[in-house]
Amino acid sequence: MGDDQPVSTPTGFWDSYLGRLRQKIGSDLLLLPGASCLFVNEAGELLLERRSDFGLWGIPGGNMEPGEDIVSSLRREMLEETGWNAADFIPYGFASDPATKTITFPNGHRCQYFVLMFWSPWPEGREPVASAESLAFGWFRPDDLPDDAMKSLPASVAAYQRFRSSGVFQMT
Repeated sequence: MGDDQPVSTPTGFWDSYLGRLRQKIGSDLLLLPGASCLFVNEAGELLLERRSDFGLWGIPGGNMEPGEDIVSSLRREMLEETGWNAADFIPYGFASDPATKTITFPNGHRCQYFVLMFWSPWPEGREPVASAESLAFGWFRPDDLPDDAMKSLPASVAAYQRFRSSGVFQMT
């Protein structure tokens, strides 16, 4: 399944800031700020979600809503998508490459995302909770990512690995 084949539209989309914008401007390209978080377990594996919109594996994340700062947005998105009210986020990079961060949805809506990327340790014994946005979760080694993944996943994971080995904030 390609990046432009949806499984479903998340519940409440049309009530969100993005949904309200789409009602006004249609499918024109939107430039959107957002954040994502790679959760890492004690074995060094990464928590990925099978997204409900595309049916592909990706990193939990989302868009800011009006009045939110980036960390508040990230906390809200992580609670919505994983069921965990995480608090410790470490920024590792910023992603804005149009080749991997521009997505065309099947209804023609186009978005280019500008994403502040974070990582956080995942607590041992805690299970993520699927939501309307997350069909399933899986733990993957950084060197063994699933083939059916969002096109931005390899670059985001590579940036995380470079950050962890160098301590240098990454730009992708």
